[in-house]
Amino acid sequence: DLKSEMNKTRRLPLKKDTRASDSSQEDAIDQWARRRKQFKDSKKCSSTGGSSINSTITEGSINSEDARSLDLGLYSENEDRGFYTENFHSASWVFRGDDVSPDNSPRCLSKRPRPVAIRERTVKIAKGTGNYPWGFRIQFSKPILVTEVDTNSAAEEAGLQVGDILIAVNGTDVTSMPHSEAANLARKGPDILTMIVGSDISRYPNTPRPTCRGYLHKRMQSSILKGWRKRWFVLKHNGCLHYYKHKKDEGKCRPLEVTKLEGAEIGVDTSLGKPFVFKCIPQAGNRIFYFCATSNQEMKRWLEAMDKAVHPIHQNHVWVDVTLHNTMLPPLAIKNPECLGLLHQLDRSKDVWIQHYCILKDGCLYFYATLRSTPAQGGLYLQGYIVSEQSLGSKRSVIELKPPSEEFKTFYLCAENVNENKRWITALKASINKWLPLHQAIQDFMNRPLEETRM
Repeated sequence: DLKSEMNKTRRLPLKKDTRASDSSQEDAIDQWARRRKQFKDSKKCSSTGGSSINSTITEGSINSEDARSLDLGLYSENEDRGFYTENFHSASWVFRGDDVSPDNSPRCLSKRPRPVAIRERTVKIAKGTGNYPWGFRIQFSKPILVTEVDTNSAAEEAGLQVGDILIAVNGTDVTSMPHSEAANLARKGPDILTMIVGSDISRYPNTPRPTCRGYLHKRMQSSILKGWRKRWFVLKHNGCLHYYKHKKDEGKCRPLEVTKLEGAEIGVDTSLGKPFVFKCIPQAGNRIFYFCATSNQEMKRWLEAMDKAVHPIHQNHVWVDVTLHNTMLPPLAIKNPECLGLLHQLDRSKDVWIQHYCILKDGCLYFYATLRSTPAQGGLYLQGYIVSEQSLGSKRSVIELKPPSEEFKTFYLCAENVNENKRWITALKASINKWLPLHQAIQDFMNRPLEETRM
């Protein structure tokens, strides 16, 4: 039946599993999107009131580049291995750790001496003009947090993102420095601002994506219009090249054309006998684009940015990396677990209870065959799940893990006795509360007055 088909476990394979090719990944995502639409349509048809179900899913996340880099799966043939990650993939989440009091917003991560897990990178920003030459804001916090990046600014072109944590400015560690001192350090430095920034487990993949803006001359390919035309080109973070008739049209008018550069062939061209000419041959279609820059330096700038778009680096969410690392550890080697012990999981297809040794840590429940087993068999990402005690069949006390949407799978667990069940329920609720939906985190942030410095 359709509902059982929709509830098939979509799992994130462990590191030892062979990952699918990019094309198979995209096919799996497209297949899941079709099934999701089919499921929603069926709910609409079967509803006597004519209303469809309410879902916390953001539909754009399924087809977005970020989602594609997370959704590695796909349907594992062996459903006993891997992670059930569906709800984590379908919404954005912010990790707030143990600070869950209403007086602290999710930005309380910035008050910690160092985030739990961090991925660092170097950002170099060329100084612009005006009172705020770099185009971003930093928040009064320790460590310092980037709270705003101006559109079309040097900071945006360099790949700086809202939520990035400042680790070093021009070679000086600023993790324990007041934001005003860090701002002065940047202002007194060279025209190229060099920063080491990082993101914690609350963030999506933070690989710097290319951005580049400027005027280029584009060779006309029409049989009627010949020659070169000056156009305003914008290479965006998603690897798509947009161009407009004038610079002022960006953000106000639709682009004249959009070309995806991933997989394209680019390089310098000398066949036209004109200096500073380079070409781009997109993977899709048979067109060849010829561009002419105003200088050799400008041509190199565009070629470097376009090359990054042609060969994008796809990374997991940092939290996926953390959990995959933990699966390779023995159960008792996972540091500071919130709960551990034996749990039985209901296999509803066979109506049997399967025993696991379980470790609960930061919103993830790891399943091991025994206490001495390595690696883990898999696990469950708990973000958004509701935990309650229910009766099921002959069992009077069962732990129910219910997802926020009917599209996802409900899990039933049972410990050795009623008191153990209650211990697990308390721990599961506390662990889930460490995560906050991104939309709620943004709202909390917008409602909280912050002391900031504009750069």
